[in-house]
Amino acid sequence: MASQNPTASEYIQHHLTNLTYGYHPDNGWSFAHGGQEAAEMGFMAIHVDTVGWALFLGIILSWIFYAGAKRATSGVPSGVLNFVEMVVEFVDSAVRETFHGKSKLVAPLALTIFGWIFIMNSVKLLPIDLVPRLFNIAGVEYMKIVPTTDLNATLGMSLGVFLMIIFYSFKIKGAGGFIGELTLQPFGKWLMPFNFLLEGVGLIAKPISLALRLFGNMYAGELIFILIALLPFYLQWVLSVPWAIFHIFVITLQAFIFMMLTIVYLSMAHEHH
Repeated sequence: MASQNPTASEYIQHHLTNLTYGYHPDNGWSFAHGGQEAAEMGFMAIHVDTVGWALFLGIILSWIFYAGAKRATSGVPSGVLNFVEMVVEFVDSAVRETFHGKSKLVAPLALTIFGWIFIMNSVKLLPIDLVPRLFNIAGVEYMKIVPTTDLNATLGMSLGVFLMIIFYSFKIKGAGGFIGELTLQPFGKWLMPFNFLLEGVGLIAKPISLALRLFGNMYAGELIFILIALLPFYLQWVLSVPWAIFHIFVITLQAFIFMMLTIVYLSMAHEHH
């Protein structure tokens, strides 16, 4: 940080600010040096840390599953193979119980969503100052390492799911069937505008609720870790360890909820009614 002895407010603001690259009216294309400057970049601003860490963690996840697949045998699994098989069986069971259509995409998508969100959430368990301090030594002022604490990331994932819902709704039901689903229920053809309003709001609420649920839980958890870091050292361990243990449940639950809702929404898109 620019100040070696920041106030509590400056410390919190610093940890909640993304490393942003974009077009600034005064400086042209450059990295932002503060939250206000990043805000002035508008829509063209890119949160470099969010994109970078999401891709990096995605590569690690892919390597873990690739390593597990390479070691697959007909015998009793162990090590990384045991972990990979456990996750695959868990996701496969969830898809079989929830998804009632036929698709070769849903199960791999559910596995990707669960694994990727889980590993992105998990980096929150690292000491709050560790990675930002290392990047600060290297000359990088801002660095948020948990992609799911950025609404841009969670909304991006939820919009991807939303586009798949629209695609499969048209593919399975046809344009007439999908439009009829939005306009003919729950009150019949005589109240089509009102039906469309209700169903349209419900449809749009799906990606918004997916994004906000994940973002809200992860952002709140990170903020609590930051507040704990402001306490005296002897209190930090007393509070941070129980909170971290509890947060293991939270990060797993949020990955599971996002995955399950995705499966449910795609199952609804595959149903003719």
